[in-house]
Amino acid sequence: MSKNFFSLIKKNKPLKVVGTINAYSALLAEKAGLEALYISGAGVANASYGIPDLAMTSKDNVLEDLRRIRGVSELPILVDCDTGWGSALSISKTIKDMISAGANSVHIEDQVSNKRCGHRPNKEIVSDDEMIDRIKAAKDSSTKDFMLMARTDAFAQEGLERVIERSNAYIEAGADSIFPEAITDLKDYKKLSESISVPILANITEFGMTPLFSDKDLANVGVDIILHPLSAFRAMSKAAEEIYEEINTEGSVENKLKKMQSRDELYDVLNYHTYEEKIDNLYSKE
Repeated sequence: MSKNFFSLIKKNKPLKVVGTINAYSALLAEKAGLEALYISGAGVANASYGIPDLAMTSKDNVLEDLRRIRGVSELPILVDCDTGWGSALSISKTIKDMISAGANSVHIEDQVSNKRCGHRPNKEIVSDDEMIDRIKAAKDSSTKDFMLMARTDAFAQEGLERVIERSNAYIEAGADSIFPEAITDLKDYKKLSESISVPILANITEFGMTPLFSDKDLANVGVDIILHPLSAFRAMSKAAEEIYEEINTEGSVENKLKKMQSRDELYDVLNYHTYEEKIDNLYSKE
């Protein structure tokens, strides 16, 4: 099993990366046969802290979720590091902390520190030079097999040509891959792939600006990585909402059992019986 995004991208055309909001989600993704995980900044804010994704969570909040997921899975993990949490020195330490906690890749974006969701209006973008400084600081702490990804939110305000200009400047500064946010047309991905020398990521997030293009469509226009950041979380949340409403209105969940994971299925994911067997062997009478 490879923990290197570079080799996974070569093997998979394109590589699918899925968001996991907690350790159990990571186990489910791995059981399904997926090969790479993602920790979303919105996922940390929404699922772990119950707040909007508006730059209110800290680096330590993200690291806590990363350590929990790394504790149960050896799959490579891409981590959303927002704008890097601070100055150049702080960004350099962010990368060291992420690597120490088990990250295999991070993305840092070119929004202002008081950032917004990439699919919401009124985003503000920093200058090319400021983002280049962020990338250089991050690269300074990167290791050989660690993928440093630059995310650019410039498409909505500045258009495709500026996304290409910015991306190539970020690559020159040390970015190993590019995450162009909120792209709206396949032809734009094709132009990006033809104009950029490193792997590019398509963020296929539901209810956002980017249509839900298929893997085949994206592969055909040169996309190397397809990210599904919060798909499972949205499904889990809707299912939980239905169950809570059923308890409140019907007083029983018997009619919803078919929608639930069974106890045996849970135990299978957790490898429960192996743990139980170890306890039995440890405390069995000789």
